[in-house]
Amino acid sequence: MTSNPVTDLARAARLASVSMQAVTNEQKNEALLRIKQVLAERKDEIAKANEKDKQIAEEQVKAGKLSGSLFKRLDLFKGDKFDTVLSGVSDIATLPDPTKQVTRAVKLDDGLDLYRITVPVGVLLTIFEARPEVVVNISCLALKSGNAVILKGGKEATHTNAALAKVIQDALASLPESNGIPKEAVQIVETREDISALLDLDRYVDLVVPRGSNSLVRYIQNNTRIPVLGHADGICSVYLDKDLDVEKACRIVVDSKTDYPAACNSAEQLLVHASLLQTDAFAKVAQALLQANVTLKCDPESLAALGSSSLIPSDLRDKVVAAGPKDYDTEFLDHIIAVKVVSDVNAAVEHINEHGSKHTDAIVTENEAAADYFTTRVDAAGCYWNASTRFADGFRYGFGAEVGVSTNKTHARGPVGLEGLVIYKYTVRGNGHAASDFGSGKKQYMHKTIAPEDYKVYGVGSVYPGSGLEKQ
Repeated sequence: MTSNPVTDLARAARLASVSMQAVTNEQKNEALLRIKQVLAERKDEIAKANEKDKQIAEEQVKAGKLSGSLFKRLDLFKGDKFDTVLSGVSDIATLPDPTKQVTRAVKLDDGLDLYRITVPVGVLLTIFEARPEVVVNISCLALKSGNAVILKGGKEATHTNAALAKVIQDALASLPESNGIPKEAVQIVETREDISALLDLDRYVDLVVPRGSNSLVRYIQNNTRIPVLGHADGICSVYLDKDLDVEKACRIVVDSKTDYPAACNSAEQLLVHASLLQTDAFAKVAQALLQANVTLKCDPESLAALGSSSLIPSDLRDKVVAAGPKDYDTEFLDHIIAVKVVSDVNAAVEHINEHGSKHTDAIVTENEAAADYFTTRVDAAGCYWNASTRFADGFRYGFGAEVGVSTNKTHARGPVGLEGLVIYKYTVRGNGHAASDFGSGKKQYMHKTIAPEDYKVYGVGSVYPGSGLEKQ
């Protein structure tokens, strides 16, 4: 039989994932700390690869073939970014093992016990653009959760991605044989053809996690039978309610838009309660945005209000422009925000549910009832009250890092950390029991909760928080 390299790679990942099922938390942490050590030791090697990618990408930006937002995500050594990546590895190692946890335990009959136990998903296929640190983040999350992972980064970071993957594989290969984690647990592919082939291998790949543009995610969703966990857009909104605190509003809106405009959790729309046009509140928020170099694409009402406001400096008025219909369905990923006036909180909710991407949306108000209405009815993975949308992040949520952000309604939603990389299986322990012994006129099921101290499952002793099985 003719060997196919991509199929062989996927098969090797599947075999590695089977081996990972039996790995202990101590062995996982040993591997993670070894990865951190080797990454630090080979920092110069990784930096050279990253510099090569940046030089090529800079020419692509000048030629108009690569966006500035993607270029910004490419630099792995800007500020303390690389040190943060290393710290993230340690953070993941300190997190609880998400596998082998009991989320339900029920006595069906004397000697017949049912357990629901968390287990790894299996083989992850992660496809992402720019951000080379994703190689480290996702590899470490996969290993901690007992999964194997196949990585495909964007061509703009080819050299950096390859260098990082090689370091991780070398670190795994250098572990003692007793560790049990094979180097094939982390693999990388480089071409689009490889991805097309992998998307057909639902026999070996269990979950696809895309991180990138709308077109990338849509392509993957439309070209595979494998479940896809991710989000196509990051169209996030901030709604300014009539009962807002102006100082809070300025801080929240400016941070949501400008802290990292190229991120999927940056605000792309500003919704304004109509009554704020009659005061200085909206103009003060607009002024703060303009001073932060943000262009405001306004609907007719907000455009007229800012046009007549003395708070808008004359040298910044050229950044206040009319919005087009498509602007309310656009992820700008830049210093641009679409502005729309709404009649009340209900209208804001309706607009977000119609034009948003179910990612993260925020309300600025001192009115608890309005905040409750907004956070209850907005259909998004994250709904915030008086806080920047930029908090929608796995690291900030305490996940150590994130594999991505999901707007799905099944399995995992929002920033996805370790708990989104496990599924569960049901285990029944019996003693010669037969289902035909139960029913009308026969034995009845007991359906009694089993206390944690009475668990009788090999290798399981922990309890998943919120499962209702914690000791009182």
